[in-house]
Amino acid sequence: LLIQLIDAANQAPSGSNLQGARWVLVRDAAQKAELAKLNYEAVQAYIQPQLASLKDLPQQSADKRRRMMNAVLWQADHLQEMPVLIIACHQFEGPVDRLQAAQAAGSVWPGVQNLLLAARALELGAAPTTLGLTRRSEVKRILNLPDKVEAYCLIPVGYPKGRFGPVTRLPVEQTMYWDRWAE
Repeated sequence: LLIQLIDAANQAPSGSNLQGARWVLVRDAAQKAELAKLNYEAVQAYIQPQLASLKDLPQQSADKRRRMMNAVLWQADHLQEMPVLIIACHQFEGPVDRLQAAQAAGSVWPGVQNLLLAARALELGAAPTTLGLTRRSEVKRILNLPDKVEAYCLIPVGYPKGRFGPVTRLPVEQTMYWDRWAE
């Protein structure tokens, strides 16, 4: 199943068809624990302030938002228990600066989307996060990434617990414009 996910990811388009996306599949318990610790700290710093002042959004009630955030917190508490953590990366020809890294994201994220769609079709749970990768030098050390490789996204993959139903999204009429922005 994991090879199927990566094969689907590799079918995505990439800038100039350079195909620089690379995928590190972490199964080692010690590595997962280190990545989980980084993720836990970042999630706590991001989520806890939001939980204190939740309000309704047009597409989501405060109660539903709290349940979603609690699921993120649960995942942060249990990330090391996931069967595999997939790290979406990009390999460059040499060391890379921030601008190059930002530009290459457009060649990584289509593969991530393909991977997520394939996971859904295979009835696997998968959700991308970037929070656990914010401490780049530590991530590079844990994964043994050379200077010419950047990590973009961490995707825990496993079999879902509980309901695996549809998601709540804004209707297309609220997110699409014809020809130019209009309010």
